[in-house]
Amino acid sequence: MSRLIKLALLFPLAAMLAGCNAVVLAPAGDIAAQQRDLILIATFLMLLIIIPVLALVVIFARKYRHGNEHADYQPDWDHSTHLELVIWAALLAIIICTGAVTRVGTHLLDPYRQLGRIAPGQPVTADMTPLEVEVVALDWKWLFIYPQYNIASVNELVAPVDRPISFTLTSSSVMNSFYIPALAGQIYAMPGMQTRLHAVVNHPGSYKGFSANYSGHGFSGMHFEFRGTDTAGFDQWVTDVRGSADQLDRKVYLDLEKPTEKVPVMHYASVENGLYTAIVNMCVELDKMCMSEMMSIDDRGGLGPAGVDNIAPALYGGGTRNRSALGPQKTYVAALCSVDEAIAMTAKLPALSAPRPAMVSGAGLSPPSLLQSPAAAAMSWLSGQTASLATTSAASTL
Repeated sequence: MSRLIKLALLFPLAAMLAGCNAVVLAPAGDIAAQQRDLILIATFLMLLIIIPVLALVVIFARKYRHGNEHADYQPDWDHSTHLELVIWAALLAIIICTGAVTRVGTHLLDPYRQLGRIAPGQPVTADMTPLEVEVVALDWKWLFIYPQYNIASVNELVAPVDRPISFTLTSSSVMNSFYIPALAGQIYAMPGMQTRLHAVVNHPGSYKGFSANYSGHGFSGMHFEFRGTDTAGFDQWVTDVRGSADQLDRKVYLDLEKPTEKVPVMHYASVENGLYTAIVNMCVELDKMCMSEMMSIDDRGGLGPAGVDNIAPALYGGGTRNRSALGPQKTYVAALCSVDEAIAMTAKLPALSAPRPAMVSGAGLSPPSLLQSPAAAAMSWLSGQTASLATTSAASTL
């Protein structure tokens, strides 16, 4: 096969590559542009070694081929100090340059770091109020809450150009990766946790956003549109969203949280106060203890022996999905108060038999023996309720 034919076969491949969208190398935001520059610099430094090595492989193979009778034959040659110095000095210089560029870029492009500029030569001024966006990764869609405007949208993100954007991100169930290549690098969204991302868009347009971390059956459709507009266009979009008839409260969110695929754009004219905080703390259900409360209890050493008697069945779940150590029903801490007060507040709930209080202790609490007397009434009440439930169950079986 002639060289001309081989070159002709490369044209279809080149035509296919021409259809690729190199958005990472043509970003619309300053953060993404700096990340692009970091990629190009690192690639250039690596090519300083790769290209000479590849060229020398071809040169050596041709010069010292078997048919070349004019090549120098030196079977005893095995060392050259000058050659060693050139090789290791070049490698060391490249490693130092790459390490310095990477270290500087890592600190400047830290997603948690607030922006110092919106574009080259345009620092962030005191009168620039960042646009706050609370991002929730759902199955399989994206929820965007704008706390400054008290609105929300699904699978549509809009921001004005040249205005810093402050993202706070979490997830409802599994880990996802929030990624808008034209805006900034990807950042993970995890359930029960909050991550941060700061970015800015400098050029108006429509850009693709998606999840870069596999998250289940509907992952392929978990993408959204990100639009950069001027200030007037953003204000008009906010007005349009506020004209929606839908309101985002806890009940609506629990329905939205259910796994769905290929969800169209949705708007919510208002958002219930504290909803995002409840999502992060995994306590959107009103009768569920928040993670922040649980961590506060753990930080103080736990509830102690008396807290064991404060356990009651949860109203939001139960069954085989949420099994607990005390039975098939999921439980929660009914109250952070005395045992008698907890009994009074949960008297209408079916009780579960509790383990012996002496088996559990908490930091900074008195020994269990001193708490047995206050807990006696609770244990008696719990025993009576358990016996009553058992009698009722037996009668219904008969």
